[in-house]
Amino acid sequence: MEILDVLTGMAKTGRLGPVFSGADWNDVTATLGEPWDIGTMSRNRKWPRLFAYGDLELSVCRCRKVSLICVQTWRDVVELPPSIVGGTGTFPAGLRHTAVVSALDKAGCSWAPYAPLTFGNQCSLAAIPSGANFTFEIAEGAEAVLNVMGLPGDGHDCSTPTAGQDH
Repeated sequence: MEILDVLTGMAKTGRLGPVFSGADWNDVTATLGEPWDIGTMSRNRKWPRLFAYGDLELSVCRCRKVSLICVQTWRDVVELPPSIVGGTGTFPAGLRHTAVVSALDKAGCSWAPYAPLTFGNQCSLAAIPSGANFTFEIAEGAEAVLNVMGLPGDGHDCSTPTAGQDH
């Protein structure tokens, strides 16, 4: 499987294997194993926490539901869990805007420019089926290169304290 196949599949379905917005964290770790714990998203709270499987980063709320998903593509290579993408799970990075748009079109995944994240030296597009966002960095004199691809959250909110759960 190629990286553009992985990303377009995510854009069409809103998921990567067991990973989707609202997924139960126990189901994710049962399939993918234990992730790297990057830490909290806030200095004052234990949750939500950011976890990573290589360049697949997941925000998990205190009720242990996946709340945000992104694939970091700005590094030299993109590493994703081999158990769900096949092969070594390592892909070349440097995905150009035209290649991403072409892959989305070829996969029959409609998209549109995404104005809220298009400013300065970046541009963005959103895949219509899932709301997936592709944000590109624009270097002077060069074609835009994919920096990050993210799937939107499902609006889940754990801000109300719940008995027996960490805060």
